[in-house]
Amino acid sequence: MGGLLEISVVIPTFNRQASLQRVVEALTRQSLSPDKFEVIVVSDGSTDGTDQYLRAAQCNFALEVETQLNQGPAVARNRGVAIAAAPLVLYLDDDVMPSQGLLECHINAHDRLGRGHVVIGTMSTPEHFEMSPWVKWEQRMLYKQYDAMAAGEWSATARQFYTGNASVERCEVVAAGGFDPGFRRGEDVELAYRLADRGLKFSFEPTAVGFHFAERSFASWLANASDYGRNDVIFARDHNQAWLLGNVRYEFNRRDRLTRLLTHCCLRFPLLQRIAVPAITQSVKVTGQLHMARVNRFGLSALYNLAYYRGLSGEIGGWNYFLDLAK
Repeated sequence: MGGLLEISVVIPTFNRQASLQRVVEALTRQSLSPDKFEVIVVSDGSTDGTDQYLRAAQCNFALEVETQLNQGPAVARNRGVAIAAAPLVLYLDDDVMPSQGLLECHINAHDRLGRGHVVIGTMSTPEHFEMSPWVKWEQRMLYKQYDAMAAGEWSATARQFYTGNASVERCEVVAAGGFDPGFRRGEDVELAYRLADRGLKFSFEPTAVGFHFAERSFASWLANASDYGRNDVIFARDHNQAWLLGNVRYEFNRRDRLTRLLTHCCLRFPLLQRIAVPAITQSVKVTGQLHMARVNRFGLSALYNLAYYRGLSGEIGGWNYFLDLAK
């Protein structure tokens, strides 16, 4: 199979030149022969020198560079898939540095599983990389999912299709219609639901390791949570995923009592929410500085859940509708 492309790596990027450079350099060190993969980087309106770096980059693999006005990762990924030449597509984020064997692990997993599978790799925490407390919390939640899947407690589903490190047959993405450009967040999970509706199975591959050099602001972290809440309602209501609301109700009722009480009260009394959120935010900052890890994690969890359920209840029609749903 010498010279035949086996996998196309699609990377959307926006103003992360240093991070992207780390990813591209790691791709030059892959155990897979460089004539068996291509890398397609779509610069989504970058203004930080990314485009100049990409035009000058020297790689031992085929590097395709596309530029576009800023339209979001869904449009960027669709553009990458449109020109991909290999039967497999690996979605990689511009802050996820691939381990040396990442591409081979994805290919081997597809060979083992056969047609009709989505392979989900890990976004592992790099050693000696300082993360903000909220990103550490996010990574911790991610690891809980990885541990549960690795232990066989439950199988991977569409909800674990994080395009930071996931692969699928190109023809399946094309047949499903690609990513919906109407979503700036959650577009990966929305596509995954459509892939699942087509009968594709999802498989977790812990050996396919990418190192997640994650950086995001506190405001962006909270906005993500709120957007995910809104999107779950949109997916259920407008995208044939009615089961999602039952799942939301089940998960809410499994939250600890304090989180449920806080959510109930804040959704019902907006004034309390305006007081509670800044107070918890301040406590998170203080406990982070004092290295009170357990208390800090609890505060972050409370803020994330509150933002998620606030977004969900806003989209679903108000706190009373949500509370009826959560009974």
